[in-house]
Amino acid sequence: MTRVWIKVNPGAKRESIEMMDDGTFKVNVTAHPVEGKANEAVCEVLAERLSLRRSDVRIVTGKTSKLKQLELPLSLEEIRKRLNGPSEGRVVK
Repeated sequence: MTRVWIKVNPGAKRESIEMMDDGTFKVNVTAHPVEGKANEAVCEVLAERLSLRRSDVRIVTGKTSKLKQLELPLSLEEIRKRLNGPSEGRVVK
């Protein structure tokens, strides 16, 4: 299991994932931060993009913050490899 830090941008025009220079991931989701909808969208976007089940993506800290720590059942190297693969219609930088 690997823990990664993400910065969430809820209410974005489109969903995307970017790897930042500081080692965090920026995740844009169209859902707004109401009743956990943005958190759910973050987990769904990451699960889809990383070819995981939704239940494999777990928010460890930051459920009410834009900065969150997630736990994923992949190595950091495998996460980066999967994010740099074909985007299937999603924007990934």
